[in-house]
Amino acid sequence: MIKVVKFGGSSLASAEQFKKVGRIIRQEESRRYVIPSAPGKRTSNDTKVTDMLYSCYCLAIQEEEFEEQLEGIKARYKEIIDGLKLHLNLDEEFKIIRENFSKKIGRDYAASRGEYLNGIVMANYLGYEFIDAAEVIFFDENGNFDSEKTDTILSERLSGTAKAVIPGFYGSKPDGKIKTFSRGGSDITGSIVAKAVHADIYENWTDVSGFLIADPRVVKNPKSIDVITYRELRELSYMGATVLHEDAIFPVRKEGIPINIRNTNAPEHKGTLIVEGTCRKPRFVITGIAGKKDFASITVEKDMMNSEVGFCRKVLQVFEDNQISIEHMPSGIDTMTIFVHQDEFEEKEQKVLAGIHRAVNPDFLELESDLALIAVVGRGMRATRGTSGRIFSALAHSNVNVKMIDQGSSELNIIIGVRNHDFNAAITAIYDIFVTTQI
Repeated sequence: MIKVVKFGGSSLASAEQFKKVGRIIRQEESRRYVIPSAPGKRTSNDTKVTDMLYSCYCLAIQEEEFEEQLEGIKARYKEIIDGLKLHLNLDEEFKIIRENFSKKIGRDYAASRGEYLNGIVMANYLGYEFIDAAEVIFFDENGNFDSEKTDTILSERLSGTAKAVIPGFYGSKPDGKIKTFSRGGSDITGSIVAKAVHADIYENWTDVSGFLIADPRVVKNPKSIDVITYRELRELSYMGATVLHEDAIFPVRKEGIPINIRNTNAPEHKGTLIVEGTCRKPRFVITGIAGKKDFASITVEKDMMNSEVGFCRKVLQVFEDNQISIEHMPSGIDTMTIFVHQDEFEEKEQKVLAGIHRAVNPDFLELESDLALIAVVGRGMRATRGTSGRIFSALAHSNVNVKMIDQGSSELNIIIGVRNHDFNAAITAIYDIFVTTQI
């Protein structure tokens, strides 16, 4: 068996956390490829190393003195190295970083050094081979991930390497410049490595015991999810569930490799297993609830619009022309409503409204703001009658007014629109009707 294991910043924030990680890796011989993030916060008032690097580089490009900030970063690593009693010195690495910062080599380079240095420390601690991600993870000249080149070279490199540490978050462009994934991109690196080595499982270790059915900031002590499909995860990630970077599922999904979200601080917990498909019956009708606030809606009303060829296209063209993305678009016989991110829409709202008038000559336009969208996701909904009715009943009982409801054709998700101020009450009501009352 081959396991690829990725550890987040909170799991590697200190020497004590490193020791926990070391015990986890050494517990199973199959944990052969390790992807570390940069050290995260040691306490709630601490600063992540990646943020320290951004601040340091900001001073460098402004041609201000940055030596003190760089020494602070160096001290973070020295604290870990000393705590692990390693015979390792990073002076030469920091000398190179100092020179490259002075040359203003790039913000991505600066950000990537957290993972790079932590990879060196991790490899030294485990006795594994260190492989610089810049040598095996590739982007094209436009900064787009080059999956084909990466898979070919990474597979070849790892085929002759029994155990290795590959830093997460970054790779290189054809000219050798460092390019990073978006924040949290170490999850993606782990997925890419798992695909390259045809891993049996990809373990993603963080500071929570898998996915929770609802946000613990909204619902007190929500239940965890045992098994979730890629499709369910995609729906929840898109609507704000942030345990795993949403792009991390694509490389392993193509290979049918499960992802296991685990807790470094509670390794005995099985966590959440993310799979392509499963015959396992879910514990509850719903798998999870997630949502986002601050949307606006634009309702277009026109008699007989359903018989006007190209009506929807003309309306959507107005949003495209103004570079505004569409979130949801429920429609009726004579109405269509477009949900957009409020901050994107506000500065262009009058141009959009004028554009719609010119494009389709509507009978009526209505704007609403301060709306929230909530996704109720679950494969169990397909075989359960009355799911929508139970949602409406729960929301009505909690005095939450529903502004919109939209069910996907797959019957995997239901999107509900409510006022921002009803967001927490709505999620709690849905959780209670499907989970609390079933326990």
